[in-house]
Amino acid sequence: MIQRSFLPAMAAVLALSACMQNGVVSSNANIDPISLATAPPGAAPGTCWGKTVSPAVVETVTRKVLLQPAQISSDGRVQAPPIYKSETQQHVVQPRRENWYEVICDATLTPEFLSSVQRALEARGYYRGPITGVMDPRTRSAVRRYQSAEGLDSGTLSIAAARKLGLVAVERTPAA
Repeated sequence: MIQRSFLPAMAAVLALSACMQNGVVSSNANIDPISLATAPPGAAPGTCWGKTVSPAVVETVTRKVLLQPAQISSDGRVQAPPIYKSETQQHVVQPRRENWYEVICDATLTPEFLSSVQRALEARGYYRGPITGVMDPRTRSAVRRYQSAEGLDSGTLSIAAARKLGLVAVERTPAA
């Protein structure tokens, strides 16, 4: 009795394991490993990154193609109407884009730092509410509004935005 219920379960495990190789989804699974990355290629060790993805813009165009022209008699009357076929084509107007941006690492997002973020956003008119030192939805929304004015649509605070807010030191290049 136990063996009969065990067999279907074992068959299911074997079927699912055919999709896996050494615990990793096989290359046939149509997954782009670059899109799963947590940092762009060549990122410095110890840095943290965020990513926004803009989907591709695809234009669909449908047009009618003449298959057979109208048949017209010698006196000008239409004997048979023209025959058309609808043809649909898609064109990529703008390809999918990934925008990597350096962010403040989680270890740095202390309540003191987040309180400073809230005060800086409040001083610029982006944040309204109590200074809590917590990255709550209200704070994340204010960060998103502030950064969208700079061209980044994300609620995760970027290094560039933190520098512009005066919260992170600006890196200096050594004088030659």
